[in-house]
Formats: sequence, C-alpha cells, structure tokens
Amino acid sequence: LLHGFPGNERNLDLAQALRRAGWNAFFFSYRGAWGSGGEFSFGNALEDVAAVVAALGEPEFAKRYRVDPARIVLVGHSMGGAAALVSAARLESVRCVASLAGANLGAFAERVGASAEAARQTAAMFQTWGEGRIRNISGEAMVADLLEHRAEYASANYAAALARKPVLLVAGARDEIAPPATHHAPLAAAIRAQGGGLLRELTLDSDHAFSDARIALTRAVLDWAEH
Repeated sequence: LLHGFPGNERNLDLAQALRRAGWNAFFFSYRGAWGSGGEFSFGNALEDVAAVVAALGEPEFAKRYRVDPARIVLVGHSMGGAAALVSAARLESVRCVASLAGANLGAFAERVGASAEAARQTAAMFQTWGEGRIRNISGEAMVADLLEHRAEYASANYAAALARKPVLLVAGARDEIAPPATHHAPLAAAIRAQGGGLLRELTLDSDHAFSDARIALTRAVLDWAEH
C-alpha cells in the first residue's frame, strides 16, 4: 500500500481488511517521510516503490513472509495512486494496480507551469502539507521536480502499458484535492482508448480520503483484488 503526500491517510484499515481476506499487506514510508532517512522527491518515491517490489520477490524474503511474487498488487492513495500506476506500468512483476483518489501529477505540472503565481501557491501548499512530516521539506523544490519530470510522472502517459493489466480507479465525487474531472476522468479515458478491457472504475460519494465511505471503499478493493 502506497500512501500519498505527505501520508496522513495511510489506509491501514484497508491493510487489515486485506489481511483478514488472506493477503499479505506491506506498508512503508517513502524516504524522507515520517522519519525515514534520505530526501523526499516524487522520483525518489518511485525508486522506493521499485525497491520494495524487488525485495518482495527475493526468494528468502518471499519464503520467510509467505509472499507469492507472482501476485504482487499495488494499491495507492492520492500521490501514492500516481506512484502505483506509474510503477505498475514500468514493473512486469506487478500483476495489477488500484488507484484511490489518485493524483494526476501531470495536471499539477500543467497548473504550476501556467504562471508564476500558480507555482508560488502550489509550492506554499506542498510546504504546508509537508511541515513536520517530510524531512527538509521544500515546496519550491517539489514544484521544480514536477516541472522537470512532468512527462515521467504523468500516469496518462503510461495508458498503453496500464491497459494490459487489471486496473481499479476509485474517485471521490466530493474530492476537492484531486477532483475527478481533472485527476480521474482523463486517465480512465486514456486507458479505454488503448483497449482498456481490464479497467474497472468506481466513483464514491465521498471526499479525498473517503472519510465517510471507508467500508464501501474496502469492499470495492477486496472484490476487485479477488477477481
């Protein structure tokens, strides 16, 4: 399970539900986040996901924790949804992927690239969200990272690869942080344009963290994972 930025919502209730259903659930914090060493960046988070997936497939680790390396599923929330989608497209060992209120980092990049004021506001937002949670947080550095790697971070650019894997996209109709029209619909349309027969979509009447729809969210993820 991949948390968002900065990671206030960790979806550990979902982790426990998955465990009750017979799955292993692996949770971690990206480097530089929540006491982990190193420096946080979007690119480093993607590297961390790849490192975790590789570790899960190591024979000794898999045997010790009863992991089936052929059934690795990424489930990400918000920024973690973007990381899950990009990682699933890049990593053959990831069997399927779920994005919950996934952030369209390409859309964020377009916003900050539109004007200096938009870049300033977004940097201030990142700074506020990350204070006390992200080591050496710099909103300006995060904006620069987005602009420099906008094509690499935009999940819609991986639609062709994602169309070949089971994908679950869950949006919150009242999500004001990652509004479905900007963050959910473009990706779904891009995957469908590539065939997208394995795509499943769901919109819940809830907010960014699915605060009042946790049971419905859990049931949706479990049903998808089992089928």
